Amino acid sequence: MIQERGASIVEVIGVLAIAGLMSAVGISMYNVIRNNQARKIASVEMEQIVKNVNLLMGMRGDYTGLSVEYLVSAGALDNTNAPIGGDDWSVNSVDSGAGFSITLTQLSSGECQYFMTTPPKWATRVLVNGAESGADGCFSTNTNQIEFITTGQVF
Repeated sequence: MIQERGASIVEVIGVLAIAGLMSAVGISMYNVIRNNQARKIASVEMEQIVKNVNLLMGMRGDYTGLSVEYLVSAGALDNTNAPIGGDDWSVNSVDSGAGFSITLTQLSSGECQYFMTTPPKWATRVLVNGAESGADGCFSTNTNQIEFITTGQVF
C-alpha cells in the first residue's frame, strides 16, 4: 500500500475558503470599529469647539460674527479641518447672535444616522438635511448635512 503525504486539493480549498471567510469578517469588523471611533472622536472635537466658543464669546452673550476662520484666528481652533465629513463645514451664530450652530456636510448615511440617533448633550436642536431630525432624515449617499444648534452657555 502506498503512503500518501500532504492534503488533497479539496482539503486545501476548504482551508482557503475558511481563511477567506474569517478574513472578510475580520476586515468588516475592523471597518465598523474604525468608523465608530472616528464618530466618537468627532463628537469629542465638537464638544471642545463648543467649550472654546463659550470661553471666547460666551461672556458677552452674543455670538455674532462667529465663523471657523474667526475661531482659527482667535486660537480656539488649530485649523479649518472639519471634525468629520467634508471640508465645507461651518460654525455660525443663530437667533440674532443668541446662540450658534455647528454644521457638518458631506456625511455618509452611517455618520448621519449616528449623529441623528445620538445627539450631543450640548445641542438644543439637531437639523438633518434642513429638517428636524426624524427617522428617515438621512440620504443613502454621502451628501448628508447635520446642523447642531445650541443657545447660550451649555457647560
